[in-house]
Amino acid sequence: MIPQKTIEELIVKHSTLEQDLSSGKIDKKLFAEKSKEYSDLNEIIQNAKKYISFEKDKIELEKILGDQGSDKELIEMAQSELESLKNQHEKNEKKLKLFLLPKDDADKKNAIIEIRAGTGGLEASLFAADLFKMYEKVSNKKKWSLELISISKSEAGGLKEVIASIKGTNIYSTLKYESGVHRVQRVPDTETQGRVHTSAATVAVLPEAEEVDLKINESDLRIDVFRAGGPGGQSVNTTDSAVRITHIPTGLSVSQQDEKSQHKNKAKGMKILRARLYELERSRIDQERSADRKSKIGTGDRSERIRTYNFPQGRVTDHRINLTLHRLEEFLEGEAFDEMIESLSLKAQQESLSKL
Repeated sequence: MIPQKTIEELIVKHSTLEQDLSSGKIDKKLFAEKSKEYSDLNEIIQNAKKYISFEKDKIELEKILGDQGSDKELIEMAQSELESLKNQHEKNEKKLKLFLLPKDDADKKNAIIEIRAGTGGLEASLFAADLFKMYEKVSNKKKWSLELISISKSEAGGLKEVIASIKGTNIYSTLKYESGVHRVQRVPDTETQGRVHTSAATVAVLPEAEEVDLKINESDLRIDVFRAGGPGGQSVNTTDSAVRITHIPTGLSVSQQDEKSQHKNKAKGMKILRARLYELERSRIDQERSADRKSKIGTGDRSERIRTYNFPQGRVTDHRINLTLHRLEEFLEGEAFDEMIESLSLKAQQESLSKL
């Protein structure tokens, strides 16, 4: 049950914002922010008002039911209305609880996605490439912009590692549940006995941090430049264009050598480093808030096995919510991706609501 005072405060806030916005006296710098706040409240204001009036309406209907002088038709009508009122009250309460859940400021941010081949040798790198293609297809369907930051290829079209930036609307809130170990079970092309092999790839999704989100002191950085090397030790170019940036306080290090320009490599490296430091700080704050409230969904733990892609059975299973979709090919094409994400989001909301 939500305290009545909390709901009343929402109603008062909505009314105050409505008056302020219509008066035209709000500072132009604050207008967009206040308009957004009013718009968000507008979506739940009727639920809030009905939630407040529930007890009064319930008592009136119960009076009719308790009145021996009421005729049968009136009692049946009141009984039906009371049942409907209670059902609506439950829906209003759930919607209000969702609205009152603490918002993650990072949800609206763009994201940096890192995919690395894990155990399984060449097959693991081929699977890492399959995952990257899946996220590319999802991005295309959603009209997101995917920009490659760095890539390290293996044999036969596989990927040892790939890092990309994805821009659009609410990217991080959609992709944050992808962090963890993705496992594949299939018969490799090189397998002559038809045996199913298991291999894995690790996915990390980080909110892309802006300078306003995290200040990095230049004095905390050590920047080394070196000559970029290609496969087998080949020199990619003859200038010292590759960059390694180390954040001395944390020991985090990022290397970039994809570009021929040292300046561009440094800019890409800083983008990755900033995102990793931002995520490190977010994790620290989350742990301080409550070690015992850690959700099973979207913890971002990269060592956690979250999903299995089983090719012989044509299924993809998410182990956090025990959801299996027998549409593996569709999933890898980005067709069934939303169904999985929506189920994960719903479960995460349910976990959060249970703690209110």
